[in-house]
Amino acid sequence: MTTCIGIRGATQSETNSASDIYAATRELLEQMIEKNGILEEQVAAAFFTVTNDLNAAYPAAAARQLGWNETALMCSTEIPVPDYPEKCIRVLILINTDKSKADIMNVYLKETFLLRQKGLED
Repeated sequence: MTTCIGIRGATQSETNSASDIYAATRELLEQMIEKNGILEEQVAAAFFTVTNDLNAAYPAAAARQLGWNETALMCSTEIPVPDYPEKCIRVLILINTDKSKADIMNVYLKETFLLRQKGLED
């Protein structure tokens, strides 16, 4: 049965420049696509967020550069939580798939693996 499942990912940009934001986002998306076998026609929508220190470009433009021209994309800023990784780009991709949640591989690059631990200690 086909259901809509979310795939999460995060990375960091080296600098607040359009080229670095696009490069980091492309790397993240390429890994998410490869690890989960994502086809654009499966994607219902992708939501991108950035920390307040990234404002030189929309990370969603990297998805367009990869050919996601028919997919709904949106960008926003993260809540400025203390001790949050800097220059962070996060994405939530919603896909229509027959896979189970257990088969989904979320991708955390660079120091964003720390995000998986946030909130667990509270």
